[in-house]
Formats: sequence, C-alpha cells, structure tokens
Amino acid sequence: MTHLSYRITIGILLIAVSLLAACGKPQDRGKIQGGALPASVVSSKQSGQSLVTPADRPEQQILFGDLHVHTTFSPDAFIMSVPLMGGSGLHPPADACDFARYCSNLDFWSINDHAEGITPRRWAETRASIRECNRISGDPDNPDLVSFLGWEWSQVNTDPRKHYGHKNVIFFDTEDDRVPSRAIAAPRKQLASAPMGRGAQLMMSLMDFENRQFYWGIQQYYDEVAATPICEKGIDSRELPEDCLEIADDPRELFAKLDQWGFDSIVIPHGNAWGMNTPASTSFDKQLNRAQHDPDRQILFEIYSGHGNSEEYRSWRGAAIDESGGLYCPQPSEGYLPCCWRAGQIIRARCDAAGIEAKECELREIAARRNFVDAGNSGHLTIPGQQVTDWLNCGTCPDCFNEPMDHRPMATAQYALAITDFEQPQDPLNFRFGLIGSSDNHRSKAGTGYKEVKRKLMTEAFGSQNQRAAKRQSGDKLEPLPYSVPLDDGGVGLVNLRNMERQNSFWLTGGLVATHSDGRSRSAIWDSLKRREVYATSGDRILLWFDMLAGDSTVPMGSEVLSAANPRFRVSAVGDFKQQPGCPDHAVQALGEQRLDVLCGGECYNPSDERHRIDRIEVVRIRPQVLPGEPLEKLVEDPWRSFTCDDDPMGCQVEFEDEDFAESARQAVYYVRAVQESTPMINAGNVRCEFDEKGQCIAVNPCYGDYRTPGDDDCLAPAQQRAWSSPIFVSPASGMVLKNQEEQ
Repeated sequence: MTHLSYRITIGILLIAVSLLAACGKPQDRGKIQGGALPASVVSSKQSGQSLVTPADRPEQQILFGDLHVHTTFSPDAFIMSVPLMGGSGLHPPADACDFARYCSNLDFWSINDHAEGITPRRWAETRASIRECNRISGDPDNPDLVSFLGWEWSQVNTDPRKHYGHKNVIFFDTEDDRVPSRAIAAPRKQLASAPMGRGAQLMMSLMDFENRQFYWGIQQYYDEVAATPICEKGIDSRELPEDCLEIADDPRELFAKLDQWGFDSIVIPHGNAWGMNTPASTSFDKQLNRAQHDPDRQILFEIYSGHGNSEEYRSWRGAAIDESGGLYCPQPSEGYLPCCWRAGQIIRARCDAAGIEAKECELREIAARRNFVDAGNSGHLTIPGQQVTDWLNCGTCPDCFNEPMDHRPMATAQYALAITDFEQPQDPLNFRFGLIGSSDNHRSKAGTGYKEVKRKLMTEAFGSQNQRAAKRQSGDKLEPLPYSVPLDDGGVGLVNLRNMERQNSFWLTGGLVATHSDGRSRSAIWDSLKRREVYATSGDRILLWFDMLAGDSTVPMGSEVLSAANPRFRVSAVGDFKQQPGCPDHAVQALGEQRLDVLCGGECYNPSDERHRIDRIEVVRIRPQVLPGEPLEKLVEDPWRSFTCDDDPMGCQVEFEDEDFAESARQAVYYVRAVQESTPMINAGNVRCEFDEKGQCIAVNPCYGDYRTPGDDDCLAPAQQRAWSSPIFVSPASGMVLKNQEEQ
C-alpha cells in the first residue's frame, strides 16, 4: 500500500467512526420495570430483622442498605462495562432500583456516581430516576424501599500531602429545589478524553456487532464530558450556571460549597486504605483539623466495601518518611513485605541469574526500591516485564480480614479514631465516626454481598474470557530486564498506570450499612444515620446491638457519653439466614426470569429459615492521643476482649466492663465485632499464597479477571463474615451525662 493509499484509508476509517459515533444514542436513565414489593414480603423481612431489640427501645428495628452504588453514568463503570473486555453492558440508574428491590431486597440505598463524569444532563436523569424509584415504593411512612440521591467526590493525588481520597455526598431530599443544581467534582482533567481511540472503537464494534451501539457511544460519552465547561471559581455555588462542571479542590472547598447550598447532607469517606488509589504514606492527620473536617456532615466512615476492609491499623508502612521529609523504602517486618522491597528482590534475582557482578546487582536492587517509591501507586511499572505472580503477597496485611490491595494503615478507621488534633490545646479535636459498610459496586448492583456467587457479575472483576482480546488489554509486554526504570509519569492519574491485573485478586462482593431505625420511612432512616446509630457488615445480614448500660436504660452505639464510673456494655448478635439458590417467587413474578438473569444472574436474596452461628464477639478499645506524637501502637487494642459464643442459632449475648476506665482518667472509644462462623467468600484468599515451612509466601495463584481464571471460578476461600458496631465514645466526668447527639 502506498503512503497516499494508507492516508486515504485512515481518513475513511476516521470518517466512518465519526459517523458511527453520531448514530449512537446517549445513555439515559433506563426504565424501572418492577413495582413495589408485596406487603407480605416486607412484613416477613421486617420480622426477621427485629430479633434481640433492647427492651427499652421496642419500636426500633434493623434495616439494611447500601450507601455507595455506581451506575454506568460513572466513567470507570462505563469503561468496565465494555462487553468485549468482560463487562456486562450498560447498567443505568433504573437497573440499580430494580436490583436493590428485587435482587438484593434492601430496605434503602443511594446512588453515588462519580461527580467528575456527571454532566448536567446525567445529573437531571439521576434525580428523575431516584424520584421514580421512590414513587413506586408505596406508603411513604412504610415504603418497601427508600432511595437516596448523591454523588461521589473522587479526589486523588500522587502527593500524599495533597491526597484526601474519595467521599460520598448523600442528601435527604430528592426534589430539584432541595438539592444542588449540579454535582461537585474533584479535579480530573483526563476524564474529558476517551481511554481508547476511535479506531479501537470501530474495531470493537465490528468484532462484537451485536453490541455495536455500545461502542458507537463510547466517544459520545466522553464528548459530553468534554463539552461541559468548568464552573468559574470564587462564585457562590447558588449563583453558578447549571450547565457547568463544578470543582472542589479539597474537602475544605467541598464543605464550603455544601454550606452555600444549605441542604441536609452527609459526607462519607470511603476506600481509604485501598492502596490502588491511595499513596503509601497517606495519613488522616491532614484532614483532622477545623478546615478540612466538617463534624456536622462527615459523621460516618465506610469501613468495608467491595474494595476491601479499611478497619485495621498496623505499625508497618509501604513507604516511610525520613527526617528531611523524603520517602524511602522500609525493610520488611514480621509478616509484612513492602512492595518496594519486593521490587528490589525481583531485580536482584534477575540480575544474579544474568551472571552480573554481585556489587552491581546490589546497586540495581537499591535503585529498584528507590524507583518504586518514587513512582507511587504506579511502582509496578518500574519493573520491565513484571507479572502479577512476581509480586507474591507484597503490600498485604496477612493477619487482617479481607484487606484491600496494598493496605494503607494510616488511612484506616482505627487510625482515624486514635489520632487527635492539638491545634487548639484547650479544645483538642477528634474524629467521631459511625461505622458503615457498602458495596462500591460499579454495575448498578446495590447490596451485592447477599450471596458469594458469580464473581464476574457481583464484583468488579474485569477482563475478557476471549484470549486474544484479553492479551491486548492485560500483561506487561516488555522484556523482563535485569534492572528497573524510573517512571516519568508516576502516580494514579490514569487507569493503565494502576495495577488492575493484581487488583482482580482483591475484589469482594461488598458490605452493607445497617440502621437502628424507628420505622421504615426516609426520615426514620436518615435520623438513625445522623445519630450514628448504625453498623457495618461484610455483606451478610448479621443482627447486632451494642449498648452502654445506664441504670434501667441503655445508651446506643454512636453516642458520646460522660462517665464518672467504669462503663459497662452489652452486645447482642444473631447470624444471618442461610441462603437458598435462585430467586423467590415474588421476584420472578415481578421481573421475569430474563430480567433477573441480566440483573443478578438469576441469584437473589433468598433466605431460608436456618441461621448461621455467631462464633465470637470481639471488643476493640481505642484510647485517643492525649499528647502530640503519642504512638498509636498501644492506644489501639485489637482485640481488647474476646468472648466465645455458644452454638446457639438464636445468637449470642455478652456483657463486659472496663475496670480501668475511671483510674485511667482518659477518654476511650469502644466498638465490637460480631464474627460469624466460617463460610466461603469470593477472593478471601486474595493472591492465594503458597507458603514454605517458615511461613513465607513463595508462590501465588492469582484470581485473574480474564481467561487465565475460568469465568465460572468464583475464587472462593473460607472466611468469617462479620458486623462492626459504631463506637461508643466515653469521656471521664464527675457524673454520667449523655451528650445531645442532635447538637453535634
């Protein structure tokens, strides 16, 4: 082919792609196909969730929800839905409504698409879909399902001093005049351009002609983002035009903009310890001050999701800070191997195998560690030809429950609850978080953790079963050289700079938030969230009550208490119902088998009459810092107490007292975990290590998202599902006084 012919051919292809893109239809909110649940179904569910209610609060009931759900309005969800790459196609907001009602049978949920991709049209579609989902829910005082409106502010930065992480913003109201006119995004310049070229879009439409409309719409999706102008800075949010994309650079600016609107909202940090997005030395300290924290809105902490468990603090670090403020690679500690250190080991092994002189290999090993640290979350790309198996179990917390990939201890819930801001010594500041779980699902599937099935549908596992297509998408194509290379563009800016292949071994089905509500109404659920009278689960619907005993009454989880005496507590927990296969009759009759197969693979929440056993109750005590720099290792006591439960299907109840409280004369934070008997969970074994006689990981069997792991392999491993109560915050005083939570 001549040069002229080549140029003509390329020109024709580009024109063809442009014409095809014009044929694509903008993704809309979809059509909700199911009506309200039968009253008998709601009543039966409510009865099963009302056990072990405290005698002094008989009106309360436990409700289960998911406050972190993405649809394919989110940019990452949109790309993950590409059929040729293993996605299941578009899942608009309407699918999330049908899934929450009929697949997972939740009591409430919220939509939280990434604000960075929510154009004015998509925000209008989102509001309309949530209102429609609520309209068909029956009696507002006793609805079958409550749907909340919100978005995700998705801030990331390669500099740990400027990284604040992701936060969900949720609103009480849904009407246009009671919510912001636009979502508020974090800076994300690259979202205005498609991650694949027009030629690739045309090629995929030809390879997968049945889904051609999807590929034709890819460019259109990103063109809509690019066509939305950035709002002018320094103007009151209420005065900005509705057709611009509003940006908040940090939490301070986000809270200020929410204050300008003045609508009732809750802000929930999440995915905090997830290392794929979070720089290794990130710490919650920079957020615990009166500028970057809003104690009236930021009252909940998502401790568990499909991205892993952000609960547990450890003293080791993925990268350490030297006296000059620079980063370096710390040595391995017992049970923990930093990935930067593993980078050096990989290069040293290659160098030795190539017969290179030992001194030179040692220098290359040191350089590899340095390059990895400098590259931040993209450190894996400093090792040419790297594969998932090269990294063994580096970065993982081997004694944590379902930890995220590359666990970040200084961004965990325990760390956040232990630190203190001493900027005003006479009035030190602490975080007062309630603990919740949610899914962070990106396929319109709220509450996916009801069954540990269908990994490729119920988790974020991503990759094609088509070997040719998958090989184009995954794997490092470079030669495995005996030296590392610096990464000029280090960090987490683009998806292809993240270790998505390895992440497939860490995707989980996700957690739930449970509320102690005075009813099923929107206001009853919202009030329990505002009171922090909530708890988290890892997906199973464990029933949990955690109270401080105060004479003839009880003080619920989430409360702040002043006490002159040693506090005494009571815990009651009941295991989740064991699940039956398939979907219940009411779901099949409402949606039909085909719709249920598309939404949830024909597997719904379908409880039997038999419950799982609660194995034990663990108590965590945290005594927040009273002096600047006080080390946290002795302040976070996990577990502080542990109680073995009897083999009783009706649950477990324990009481305990802190005999040291009055004498210690310092505040203490208490929360409990109800730990269920062991059951199989998707990816509970993460990279599935093979250990030697010394307990060292010597080989791994990753759970891939593509053809290397069969699509019907759910990568199950035994684990103990659990529920985490919100804390009770107890401070010493001359008498016991319950702080009025309404004034927090």
